[in-house]
Amino acid sequence: MLLIVSTGWSQRYKYGLNPTMLADYQKSIAKNSANELIDLASFVPGIMLDIRYATANNFTKEIIYKQTKAYARKPVAEALKKAQESFAAYGVGIKVFDAYRPYSATVKFYEVYKDTTYVASPYKGSRHNRGCAIDMTLVDLKTGKNLKMPTEYDSFKKEAWPSTIVKDAEVKKNRDLIISVMAKHGFKVNSSEWWHFDFIGWQKFDVLDIDFEELE
Repeated sequence: MLLIVSTGWSQRYKYGLNPTMLADYQKSIAKNSANELIDLASFVPGIMLDIRYATANNFTKEIIYKQTKAYARKPVAEALKKAQESFAAYGVGIKVFDAYRPYSATVKFYEVYKDTTYVASPYKGSRHNRGCAIDMTLVDLKTGKNLKMPTEYDSFKKEAWPSTIVKDAEVKKNRDLIISVMAKHGFKVNSSEWWHFDFIGWQKFDVLDIDFEELE
């Protein structure tokens, strides 16, 4: 359960959106295996995790998740696995900052920072809530170090926009690489976040509010 969510059902769902809970999620898997949330650390060989919301090292300055986990719907996980293989040809790999995000976390983010350029609207829910978004960067497979990118993760600056002109040739090369390879595997970069990739077809999946510990 989130450590910092407002109390009560009415507070969590006061924005008029009633997300899918564990029991209905389990029923949906029985009908369609594509709905399953897959543990990315177990499914994608060599993937690295830096789950910022399991620490206070994020824009809220609070711990949001109890566990350092990254989940995504089955087709998303399969596409990410193929992307990881493609990145390896360039000597780099994927590091995930966030993937599936319970709806109650989206409510928290909105109440901390209400600019929906950078945080999702709780009236609609996010692609993360659907298990169809990946926040990520690339790491050098030899050194394990992050590649240089335009900004840090969760930057609320225009420099984080993929459309912003980049003068640093190395940074531009790295940003172009992450965007182009992810696009080849069915992901579209977010217009204000170079690190955020939405899986094409996310509309097929419902908003979930299931905590990580419930998925084990």
